[in-house]
Amino acid sequence: MKEKLSYLNAELKGMSLAESIPFVLKNFGGKKVFSTSFGIEDQVLTHYLAEYAQFISAFTLDTGRQFPETYEVFQRTQTKYPQLNIETFFPDPEDIKKYVSNAGVNGFYNSIENRKECCRIRKVVPLQKAIKGASLWITGLRAEQSDNRSDMQFLEWDEANGLVKFNPLLNYTLKETEAVVEAFNIPINSLYKQGYLSIGCAPCTRAISKGESFRAGRWWWENGKKECGLHIHSDKNY
Repeated sequence: MKEKLSYLNAELKGMSLAESIPFVLKNFGGKKVFSTSFGIEDQVLTHYLAEYAQFISAFTLDTGRQFPETYEVFQRTQTKYPQLNIETFFPDPEDIKKYVSNAGVNGFYNSIENRKECCRIRKVVPLQKAIKGASLWITGLRAEQSDNRSDMQFLEWDEANGLVKFNPLLNYTLKETEAVVEAFNIPINSLYKQGYLSIGCAPCTRAISKGESFRAGRWWWENGKKECGLHIHSDKNY
């Protein structure tokens, strides 16, 4: 796998987004999944992946704490791209009940451990169900988004989940991403233009100010790297 990914990554460096997607889909068999949170990056990928809907299983994670605007853009996306059936995965109600009983409904503000446990219940566990049996996971990650993502590859082996992760927008800047949205009239979350460049759960997301990093609005009360556990680099040699 290491040699295959090295070869494919070299080939992908000279390809456009429209070229890279069919190239990768052709080179990987088995179940291929696309995860969307309806952020601007995922919306761009939805536009390009809709053409290949028959080869992809698209899904989203509904944590139960989403912004109303996220559901609104979900509906608009379904209307514009009906061929891409986006399946919704939810957390286990019993897990939520236990968490709220032990930590409180907003217990994630009290400690990093509580916040990570909330993310695990609402995101990581449902994700495991969504990607089960998949060989390829397509994401909207961009290297520009954070230091933790700056050394990614187009194709990476995800040891934790036992599959290959494909990051088609790896080298896109925010301006380039916005240009694609404008060119194709792609629906985006209305919160985006209010300064919400990275949109997660409502209690854990705020708008960012000029000069702040892309993910500064996520878990703003914490310091350090801000990841929820969905995208953790486990083997940078691939």
